[in-house]
Amino acid sequence: MDTKYDPASLEEVVARALREDVGDGDVTTEWTLATGAVAVARFEAGKPGTVSGLFPACLTFREVDPGLEFRALLTDGDQVEPGQPIAEVRGAARSIVTGERTALNFLCHLSGIATLTRQYADAVRNTGARIVDTRKTTPGLRVLEKRAVLHGGGDNHRHGLYDMVLIKDNHIAAAGGIAAAVQRCRTNMKRSGRQYDIEVETSNLDQVEEAVRSGADWIMLDNMREAEMRTAVGRIRALPAADRSIVVEASGAITLERLEAIARTGVDVISVGALTHSAPALDISLNVTASA
Repeated sequence: MDTKYDPASLEEVVARALREDVGDGDVTTEWTLATGAVAVARFEAGKPGTVSGLFPACLTFREVDPGLEFRALLTDGDQVEPGQPIAEVRGAARSIVTGERTALNFLCHLSGIATLTRQYADAVRNTGARIVDTRKTTPGLRVLEKRAVLHGGGDNHRHGLYDMVLIKDNHIAAAGGIAAAVQRCRTNMKRSGRQYDIEVETSNLDQVEEAVRSGADWIMLDNMREAEMRTAVGRIRALPAADRSIVVEASGAITLERLEAIARTGVDVISVGALTHSAPALDISLNVTASA
């Protein structure tokens, strides 16, 4: 399992979400449902999509009441059709209803990310380009949201500031240029004994050439039009064979309408912030199907 996807740390995310919603008690449920009432409820999709978030949904009910039985009927990454059951929960009716909204918040939100990612991933299928996410995530939910991107067929870029060097426009301006910024990173990596890929954000062809000369491992083509991207990729690929391992990333103003054309420019990856910051929630409901 990815060490970043640590069940113990996710338990705190779920517990915090429940504290936010339940507070010191679900008064409506306590006053309307009998103490001994039991129920069976199913999560069902209202629209087609890609499932993600089953684990935090399960953790939600476990946190509310360890006696509840949660059973996934699908697996994260599966496609779901309208009316199709996704998971089932059995046990105390009060506990099920109390955990309902928090579980749905996780499941709907994460399935929405997976569903949108699937659309982007399908649009570049057979082009050689990969869809990756960004750090534009909901604070506190990054691990779950990036996991949802994987469920939708995308890939994760860096998880945070700690696992890759990404020299952006403000770094370049403050350091005195691309070459100076890259050189400082190389020097400090050597001193520290740590090794990272270095990516440089570029906005024009002159910066692309400077990034290449500086020895960048990745080059980001930021907010470029397709023709300029194609030219940039051509110049990078014209390097001696030993230097052709540079990863070329397209970023900025990426839409589904532009996606295939961007992929056809020859870039390796296309980063899309919208996957995590703008994905609409998938329509999922929890319906009680039996009680006693």
